[in-house]
Amino acid sequence: MHTVAVLSLKGGVGKTTVALGLASAALRRGVRTLVVDLDPQCNSTATLEPAETEATLFHVLQKPTPEIVRAAIAPSGWGEGVDVLVGAEEVEGLNHPDPGTNKLSRLEKALSTVHDFLEEDEQPYQLVLLDCPPSLGQLTRSALVAADRALLVTEPTMFAVSGVQRAFEAVQAEREEHNPDLQPLGVVVNRVRPRSHEHQFRIDELRDIFGPLVMPVALPDRLAVQQAQGACMPIHMWNTPGAREVALAFNLLLARVLRASRRRTRSVFAQAEEEAIEAEETELDETELDETGAEQAQPEEAAPEPGPVGRPQFMEPHLP
Repeated sequence: MHTVAVLSLKGGVGKTTVALGLASAALRRGVRTLVVDLDPQCNSTATLEPAETEATLFHVLQKPTPEIVRAAIAPSGWGEGVDVLVGAEEVEGLNHPDPGTNKLSRLEKALSTVHDFLEEDEQPYQLVLLDCPPSLGQLTRSALVAADRALLVTEPTMFAVSGVQRAFEAVQAEREEHNPDLQPLGVVVNRVRPRSHEHQFRIDELRDIFGPLVMPVALPDRLAVQQAQGACMPIHMWNTPGAREVALAFNLLLARVLRASRRRTRSVFAQAEEEAIEAEETELDETELDETGAEQAQPEEAAPEPGPVGRPQFMEPHLP
């Protein structure tokens, strides 16, 4: 089971969008996924529309027994393959700025039990996505203790770049103090406008700071993302040109996430250098992204009637 914390210490950069996009790509690829909604705003829970549960993350973080963990997990409304550990506004009261080791380890303990109550014929979770709040309290730090990788999310703006720097420092601090297996997966740049000189300047700035840790695939700024989330649908099921472009980017990002799960023992920057070389393999896919983006020069078409969940409406791209 591969556990990824999706975080930034700057609000509004699209952490939940990235977590949901990866869940959508995982559903498309048949990778069973558990989304853990740690943000008190509960946007992931609202978009995934799980069934009613007897418990929530609030109860799990107070007493992470297998019975309570099981009662807090429900299938999502997206279809079989994506489940939700349901969030709750009450977890804000648990977001202590300086929690002890016992409190920080509760989420890790809870996740270690999720396979114990699966049926014999059930597929185990292959990916766990931890959607973190934009603050460095107990909730985000618990995610970093439970995760083996941290995916840092930013926008190509000055303040967002500063936020991802602080998030990277938090990852390194938690790695030294509580979780030596934790490594940064990389920095993904969200809501990019290819024709913006300011965005390109900030992306270059990020590459100067983080080098090959900056993902070669950026997520384009498309209205389809808000449309799909508003309809509580996976981006892969939202059949517009903008949605197809974003879905392709998330397919490439998921491929890198899954590939990284097999490389936990190498140093962060050595692995990042290797991945930078492997990025050449995705040039064809990124060229397709550029060509698809050209369609966005015209106003994006009105959102169609959503198709049935689990029945994609466009061809699967080649994954590296």
